[in-house]
Amino acid sequence: MIAPDAPVVLVGCGRLGSAIVEGWLATGFDPRRLIILSPSSKPVAEAAALRGARLNPDRSALAEAGAVVLAVKPALWRSVAEGLSDAFDPGAVIVSVMAGVRDEAISEAFLGRSVARVMPTTGVATGQGVAAIYAANRNAREAAHALFDPLADTVDLDQEVLIDVATAVAGSGPAYVHAFTRALAEAGEAQGLDADSALRLARGAVRSAASADPATPLGDLIARVASPGGTTEAGLKALANGRALDASVEAAVTAALARARELAR
Repeated sequence: MIAPDAPVVLVGCGRLGSAIVEGWLATGFDPRRLIILSPSSKPVAEAAALRGARLNPDRSALAEAGAVVLAVKPALWRSVAEGLSDAFDPGAVIVSVMAGVRDEAISEAFLGRSVARVMPTTGVATGQGVAAIYAANRNAREAAHALFDPLADTVDLDQEVLIDVATAVAGSGPAYVHAFTRALAEAGEAQGLDADSALRLARGAVRSAASADPATPLGDLIARVASPGGTTEAGLKALANGRALDASVEAAVTAALARARELAR
């Protein structure tokens, strides 16, 4: 477990790193505990610095960290590790949010430190994300939970290989939903709605669906909207034609999973 006052280092402040910072600041994380390492100027990092976070401090400050969150591109992580591996306390936990990079490789590059892998969605920016967590080490798992429980619905995985599946389902999933929303809006526009109205209605439909009680089975939620013989049932039958919807989603997850595994090589 991370000490309550121990600094946390975020390495990389791109889209996901920025979302994590936004979520921390929105959910009560003390910005004075935060150290951000970013090679370029990022608005979120600058805003955090104004609230007390340290941005690209002297290397000596890194030795204070209880946890290090790696949010760099997978292609760059080894060069980052080479420059930072000896900068942290031996007890610091490495928490990776990178797709595809195995915990064993990360631990080796960071001189044997404990590693947790987390796959969060960008919804962590508003404390409404979901995050899969895998760690072989109990302390690393607890550290990951301490960092991400305030930001997301955290899902523990008992095998590292399932992180790639979580990446394909949840990490990439919001983009699938946005693509469906766009297709729904374009279908409405094709039937006569103006572009703005079609988009607002499509987004509103997705927002309404997302607000449903998560404890209710999905089949029940579908049944509540799809009256027998009604318009929704007709639309669902068209989506299900030849398993078209299921096959398309399965293909998307399979392709994303294959790419995640390629990144691990």
